[in-house]
Amino acid sequence: MINMVFTRFMAIYGHKFKSSFETEAEMRIAKREWAMSLGNYSESELVAAVSISKETLAWAPCISEFIQILQNLNGAFGLPDVRQAYREACFHAQSPSTHNWSHGAVYHAGRETGWFELRSEEERQIFPQFSYHYEIMCRRCRQGESFEQPVAVAIEDKQATTLFTFISSWSVEQGLSAEEGSSLLYYMTKPKGSKTRANFKAKSQAKVELLGKDIQLPE
Repeated sequence: MINMVFTRFMAIYGHKFKSSFETEAEMRIAKREWAMSLGNYSESELVAAVSISKETLAWAPCISEFIQILQNLNGAFGLPDVRQAYREACFHAQSPSTHNWSHGAVYHAGRETGWFELRSEEERQIFPQFSYHYEIMCRRCRQGESFEQPVAVAIEDKQATTLFTFISSWSVEQGLSAEEGSSLLYYMTKPKGSKTRANFKAKSQAKVELLGKDIQLPE
């Protein structure tokens, strides 16, 4: 696979890449170092990373730059970033089988983390667990595995749907993006009257004040 990476770099960057190695021996040493550094990545990941390098870098990347590209490949595979995935999982943890997930990996990471835990635990406790499971799912996806969406049940969870609709309309009314609104109202995914919900609401109110906006958060 390293031969594929070097061959494509030569085709893309030409003399810029070839001139990095004065002799064939230097190139062999470099290939060995790259092979040791990238041994845990699949061919599909390497191909995607080379394509991103071609589109974004005028010079061929060094190993550390290439690894950084590999670690941020989710977008190239249609995967949302971990924070977006986490919020989606929390918003729809009440009835995950009725939601049209942005990607199957989000659903499976939520299932592995635990829907009840996503609804009830504080972020500082549950987010690291979700992040761990989501990264595993992302790696499996980038390596070519496909994830099935859950089969929707016949009965719709009107509570979850109503909350999602409310947050969307509230965001528009406040002149906020959907991302900003869902972040501020994340506390509404937690049980009413719970300490967790109160803590998250207080954090959201502090965010509002930092933004300098006159917004009254709903209960």
